Amino acid sequence: MKNMKFSMFFYLIFLVLQFVSRKLFLDNLGDEFMGLSGTLRSFLSFLNLAELGIGAAVGFSLYRPIFNKEHGRINELIALFGHLYKKIGLFVIIAGIILSLFFPLIFDTLDAPLTVVYYTYYTFLFGMCINFFFNYHIILLQADQKDYVITSSSQSINLIKIILQCVVVFYYQSVYGWITLELLYYLVNSYVLRKKVKQIYPWLSINQKTTNSILKTNPEIITKVKQISFHKLGAFVTGGTDQILIFAFISIETVAFFGNYQLVFSRLLQLVNTAFAGTAAGIGNLVAENNKDNINKVFWEMMALRFYIAGIAIIVLYFVTQPFISIWLGETYILSKYVLLLFLVNMFIMQIRIPVDHFKDAYGLYQDVWAPVIQSIINLGMSIILLHYFDLAGILMGTTIAFSIVILAWRPYYLYKHGFKINLWEYWKRFLILILTLIFPFYICYKLQVYISLGAITLFNLVSYALKISILVVLVYTPVIYISSLGFRNVSKRLLHFIKLKK
Repeated sequence: MKNMKFSMFFYLIFLVLQFVSRKLFLDNLGDEFMGLSGTLRSFLSFLNLAELGIGAAVGFSLYRPIFNKEHGRINELIALFGHLYKKIGLFVIIAGIILSLFFPLIFDTLDAPLTVVYYTYYTFLFGMCINFFFNYHIILLQADQKDYVITSSSQSINLIKIILQCVVVFYYQSVYGWITLELLYYLVNSYVLRKKVKQIYPWLSINQKTTNSILKTNPEIITKVKQISFHKLGAFVTGGTDQILIFAFISIETVAFFGNYQLVFSRLLQLVNTAFAGTAAGIGNLVAENNKDNINKVFWEMMALRFYIAGIAIIVLYFVTQPFISIWLGETYILSKYVLLLFLVNMFIMQIRIPVDHFKDAYGLYQDVWAPVIQSIINLGMSIILLHYFDLAGILMGTTIAFSIVILAWRPYYLYKHGFKINLWEYWKRFLILILTLIFPFYICYKLQVYISLGAITLFNLVSYALKISILVVLVYTPVIYISSLGFRNVSKRLLHFIKLKK
């Protein structure tokens, strides 16, 4: 709850500012530069594959030592983490420099000078590498359910950065000023986080010297790293190649258009994830306690709650997104209804997958290394094929197909067989009920929303329209899911009990 309060507070402030700043940056820096920055971040996401899931493996290994307050073991794991991260950081720097040598060929049609490309790229590269060399200790805060410490400091600094960027861009239209402030953010944030870790864990060896011998004493971590590396590959191909494909096969301006929609949906995903901040570590502790009945009960509470929140979000967004884009950026930036629908389907899957992923990770089930490889092949292959027929929508279709096969079908089966060790039919029975309890309210709301008039597209009318749609969805969806889902009834009682205790 503490993680949630801190995260929600900063999120709500940050949300408004980010939409305002995006509009300002597009107007003053142009579609091309915003598309360029999105493309460069995607390149760096590819380099970040070198991280190979080390953070997830060490995070999983920290749950039990934290639970048992084993400071010596925690120091050993953090030292191992730092040793591996520094090697990876060196590799990323070298690979990043080699990649940058090809920029004159990659960006040969760009109107902006190459100095802008290089300054932006090396700033982002520096920001990524500073975590490898100086801020790897924050994994302990995350595993110890202290995400609020990271959120309060990083988001405060980020908030100041965005405000200063808005001032610089509005008055000077300076690309270099915008990038320099990004660079300063990385430096200040790194210093503050390192100081926080020292304060909270005075017993932690921040600068512990290590050698390769530490790898031999922790073979189980190395095994997990190798397994998770394949899952990291799948995650990158699914979420990190879209902008690269758009840049390569469509245009760099379309990257900016895509980025606008992605900003809307990613911020809403972040809102939900913020509300659930710390639950991954909490689930890790729950699994460590090994109460099977409680594990199953909590799993279905999390599934029902994710369905409910994601269901409300996608129904409301289906009706509200296009008028919002029109007011926010202008009608020029509106993408087709088919693209919107695919964005929403993928967003919904990204939400309802999280309980399965969290429990799968808590059990340390990373052995299905072929699954992310298959997901990557399907996603990339189908996206490349379908974009020739459906343009931007085809790229999103490729993601939807990959999600459906691997995330919706395979992962629950794997969790139930090797984690819960119970019959998979129990999952599909409850899952299909949750799906049906969403389809029915969506259909009812689709029929009833025609009686809710938007009128002229103004900010006041849009807020009023969105509020009415939201109330309609809540009134229709809530009783349906409450009646049909035991998990939703359980989590509702849990939340009501918590509210009563707070009073």
